[in-house]
Amino acid sequence: MEGINPPLKPLGLRSSFLIFGITAVVLFLQTHYTIPWLNKITGMEIIFFWFLVAGLGVFLPLIITAIIILKLEEYSFKRETWIKRLRFKTITKKDLLLSIGGLILIIALSAAVMSLIEWVYGEFDSTPPFMAFEPLNSGRYWLLAVWFPYWILNILGEELLWRGVMLPRQEIAFGKKAWVIHALGWGLVHIAFGWQLLITLLPILFIQSYIVQKTKNSWTGVIIHAGINGPSFIAIALGVLK
Repeated sequence: MEGINPPLKPLGLRSSFLIFGITAVVLFLQTHYTIPWLNKITGMEIIFFWFLVAGLGVFLPLIITAIIILKLEEYSFKRETWIKRLRFKTITKKDLLLSIGGLILIIALSAAVMSLIEWVYGEFDSTPPFMAFEPLNSGRYWLLAVWFPYWILNILGEELLWRGVMLPRQEIAFGKKAWVIHALGWGLVHIAFGWQLLITLLPILFIQSYIVQKTKNSWTGVIIHAGINGPSFIAIALGVLK
């Protein structure tokens, strides 16, 4: 990749899916064993443990992994690294428009996919058991204070490692088709969520990966990812969406 020093090495299929696969296994174990166990022995809401365990046990390790990989590549955390290596550079008007357009398209397609599944299988709940919760009411708004740092770790962890560290190297290995490989690997990470939610996630998996590769700007991924995860949770928490 031009302008990068030290120069980047390609991240092939085996290495890509090793990283995605390990994350998928960790997420599966945390969601199917650790979180239910903590919920059972404490009696506290299971969504609280999703925020706690996923934030500290899944997404924080992604940040640490990204730092380790950058160190192995002989990069230090300085402004130049963020801009040139991780591609968190000034967002242009075109980047912003693509991000907003992608966000709208993802919402529309996800709704269409959910409608199609309901038409085929009848009414269904795509929410995994470990993320289930009732809309917040008096005495439970404190969960928002737990959710917010989790949300930051979620977006930072995934966008830093997936789009910042891995995607540029996958582009060297796979060229214009890198976003497809990337989206498939990112989808593998979400296996623990169940097939219903995984199918509804297909639009964001592929569209976001494509837009980040096209713009070569990791901020577009942050905008899309944060724009989907943040407002949707708030809307569900306040009872606006079901």
